[in-house]
Amino acid sequence: MQGVVKTYDPGTGAGIIIRDDDRSEVYLRPGSLEGSAFRTLRQGQRVVFEAEDVEGRLYANGLRFGMDGR
Repeated sequence: MQGVVKTYDPGTGAGIIIRDDDRSEVYLRPGSLEGSAFRTLRQGQRVVFEAEDVEGRLYANGLRFGMDGR
């Protein structure tokens, strides 16, 4: 999946990504950036990620740098 960072709090590691395909929100939780090339994220940054469904809520993991060409 691809999306754009809506919010990210480097202090807590929490944030929200807006998916490109349906504009739904995917959540970042503490530790979501572990093992990725990212140390922090900024609003508007494009990312590629995997999503995990936990009790009906999607959480992002496996973040990679995004591409403008889909």
